[in-house]
Amino acid sequence: MMPKHSDPKEGMFKKLLLLTGVLTVIVFFISINAGYIKIPLIDVITTLSGNGTAQNELTILEFRLPRIVLAILVGMGIAISGAILQGISQNPLADPGILGINAGAGFTVVLYMFFFQGTAFFKGWSSVFIMPFTALVGSFLAAFLIYALSWKKGQVTPARLLLVGIGINAAFGAGLVIFQMKMEPNNFMKALIWLSGTIWGTNWTFVWALLPWLVVLIPLAIYKSKVLDVLRLGDSIAIGVGVQIEKERRLLLLISVALAGVCVSVGGGITFLGLIAPHIARRLVGARHAKLLPLTAILGSLLLLSADTLGRVIMAPMELPVGIIVSILGAPYFIYLLVKNI
Repeated sequence: MMPKHSDPKEGMFKKLLLLTGVLTVIVFFISINAGYIKIPLIDVITTLSGNGTAQNELTILEFRLPRIVLAILVGMGIAISGAILQGISQNPLADPGILGINAGAGFTVVLYMFFFQGTAFFKGWSSVFIMPFTALVGSFLAAFLIYALSWKKGQVTPARLLLVGIGINAAFGAGLVIFQMKMEPNNFMKALIWLSGTIWGTNWTFVWALLPWLVVLIPLAIYKSKVLDVLRLGDSIAIGVGVQIEKERRLLLLISVALAGVCVSVGGGITFLGLIAPHIARRLVGARHAKLLPLTAILGSLLLLSADTLGRVIMAPMELPVGIIVSILGAPYFIYLLVKNI
């Protein structure tokens, strides 16, 4: 009997997962100590083990830890959403922020803030659980408009999807400005900061509102990895192997839109993360989505957590919205891809 040899690519994939996981843990501990109040590492570990002082428990467990967990979850969701969009559109420039899905989600949330004058949005635990549904309405509306307007002669072409998405993004952006200008100054500032991308939910209620969506949607996306691989080969080959391309494309689009919408509801308008993370993962492990999606998820968490930590450190005690940090990194890369692919 011939001895079994392990696949070197599989070994490399596991090493990359381990490395990115370790880096995320390191940034986690750096982030938990980033802020106006400095807490020694030994005190952080003592507090996390349940033996810390009352002040450290309040600072770490009630303020910093929920925000860190949210950054990890939001980064994971937006990165997976971008990877799916790139897979179904066969377009390396696809991103929920660029295509207008984030703007659609943000539009309905700002409408909610406008009509309720911010009180229901920012107060009360029940409103926290309403936010993902509010954002989903806008993200699905944006996705429907993009898909409907991109449909031509029985199919959706990648180039048409991108161009229509950019137009929808601009339209929702204009709507956002109109309603923001009608807001009270205090609510206007809240909306402006939120839309620039900020992990503003600093309690565990926001984590519990977001977590169930990701627990269902991310495994479902990974389960559909083989379908994404087939779609990447082109419509004719996908039809030839028996894949119902439009049905599968719609389902995957729904997963991507839902992930983007619920993440926008607590993370604001974070653009380019869904573009960068899948590209880095693709360069490291190739285009097979069974490996691409898990690594993309960890990279998304690592990138967003790092950006949030930098945003709290660069201008301390003031905070720079995480969306701005991600955009500073992502915009040049988007321009590079634009020049390269068009």
